[in-house]
Amino acid sequence: MDIYSIILIAIGLAMDCLSVSLAKGIASGKKGLRMIGWPVLMAFLFGAFQGGMPLISFYAGSLFAETISAIDHWIALVLLSVIGGKMVWDSLHGEEEEHQAEFRIGALLLLAIATSIDALATGIIFVPVPEIIWVGVAIIGGVSFMFSIAGFYLGAFLGKHIHLNMELIGGIILIGIGVKIFLEHMLG
Repeated sequence: MDIYSIILIAIGLAMDCLSVSLAKGIASGKKGLRMIGWPVLMAFLFGAFQGGMPLISFYAGSLFAETISAIDHWIALVLLSVIGGKMVWDSLHGEEEEHQAEFRIGALLLLAIATSIDALATGIIFVPVPEIIWVGVAIIGGVSFMFSIAGFYLGAFLGKHIHLNMELIGGIILIGIGVKIFLEHMLG
């Protein structure tokens, strides 16, 4: 797995964070442009959970590394396709969520957990390349942090005048990365 694949995985995983952050920014309105503390805390929590979840599944998967290495490309394809497919399905069939502008630490923690569940499964794809797990964790967490900050302030600036389906975009990216990993293994 190369650094570009990790960055694309990180971008795909960060789409949930971006969507929630955009919604929080939109709900905050013009006052959101003056906020600093809560948006930074939200972005930090999103990044920490997005980066931490793959680490958990990496260490769990490392216990079975020899068994997994023979089928790791299949695991990556299936996991990323299922996660991406679910994101695509939800984006096309889900109801529009109501987001509130109020910030509470408990609510932010729940949002951080909810947006990072998808990232839990991705740690398995690092089992064949354990030397880059910390790079992967840092990139995934950092991209989620940056997308969350950018999303909040973009949402506060743009208001409700623009609508992008970030979950759909993220799902397509994850499916594409799964196919790329599979093809690299099969053809390489």
